[in-house]
Amino acid sequence: MKTAYFDCSSGISGDMILGALVDSGLPISKLSKELKLLPIRGYFIKTKKTRRANIAATKVDVIVNTPQKPLNSISAIKSLINKSSLPPKISKQAIDVFLRIAKAEAHAHGIPTTKVVFHEIGVIDTLVDVVGSLLGCALLEIDQIITSPINLGSGIVKTSHGNLSIPTPATAELLKGIPVYTSEINCELTTPTGAALITSLSKKFGTMPQMSINTIGHGAGTFKTSLQPNILRVLIGNSEEIASTDLLDSSQNDVVMIESNIDDMNPQIYDSLIQLLLKFGALDVTLTPVLMKQGRPGIILSVLSKKTHVDTITEIIYRETTTLGVRLYNVSRKILQRTHITLKTKYGTVSVKVATLNDGKKRHSLEYRDCKTIAEKTGIPLRDIMDEVQQILRDTLKKPRVKKGKE
Repeated sequence: MKTAYFDCSSGISGDMILGALVDSGLPISKLSKELKLLPIRGYFIKTKKTRRANIAATKVDVIVNTPQKPLNSISAIKSLINKSSLPPKISKQAIDVFLRIAKAEAHAHGIPTTKVVFHEIGVIDTLVDVVGSLLGCALLEIDQIITSPINLGSGIVKTSHGNLSIPTPATAELLKGIPVYTSEINCELTTPTGAALITSLSKKFGTMPQMSINTIGHGAGTFKTSLQPNILRVLIGNSEEIASTDLLDSSQNDVVMIESNIDDMNPQIYDSLIQLLLKFGALDVTLTPVLMKQGRPGIILSVLSKKTHVDTITEIIYRETTTLGVRLYNVSRKILQRTHITLKTKYGTVSVKVATLNDGKKRHSLEYRDCKTIAEKTGIPLRDIMDEVQQILRDTLKKPRVKKGKE
């Protein structure tokens, strides 16, 4: 499991994430090529080696050399991203980051999300920071991200809304439930963009897991302080996937059950609704038939979601169903350690989930979608495909491992 651990002892921002990833080996040429999938021009990425308190780091800046129409609303940003040729997963993640910023700003100022005007972040460089960071993690093939408690800095920062205390209201809103702290460094160490990105990407916040470190990158921040180097450090290596117990108030690992009773909707809609919810971050979706008031048959729609995706999931439910409200409650869960292996068969490649039980035994589960795709392409019944692949898996597991002796 390729793991990235972000050390945020000097805060975090979009350009610092990009700098840390580039410093750890992300090829800037590949990143620039992928960013061309966005329908924007008139900018270039500048990278340079620098130092922060005698620590070598990489500073990444997005230089806009052509006047751009400001993207000062969430609708404008969503429209531009949806017009891009970015991979669907990256598009979805990017929209989710900006939507969470918009909702945080809306909450802070007491206005609807659609009325939020992006002053500080509604420019091309922020868009490139967000999409570039998401692309960078994908290009480096990072499987999971874990993050330290976040240093916010302290003092006052000048914004379009006037002078605000650090953390700004939007940053504080984005970091609800996340371990944070202030320090004697008198500047804004963590920006709304950095907060939105890391809380969307990180699987857990806390100490560094047991891992073998392969590469280390340092992303330089804008400010220079004498108290400590203003850098974001990322340590990338291999570790086991976290077998997490999602406890209440366990920050990013919080999971929320979203439920709604529906008795007046065409049942044909549920199939596409489930696929849409899973596409936009739902961990699980179930439908439970119930008998409702006045003897009407109905459905309880239950959606398990990470806390960071609740707003997106709720918006989809309101838009796609007839419900007028939802119930939300925190739940805890335990997850077995899981990895994936690839099984090559005469039909094609099938992914297999491998779960490790507490006694060390392994449990294998075929990826249904891979089998379904093969069945659709070959015309062979799905049941026959799954039975055949299961047999291949059993035969593969039975093969004895050959130990090489000394010659």
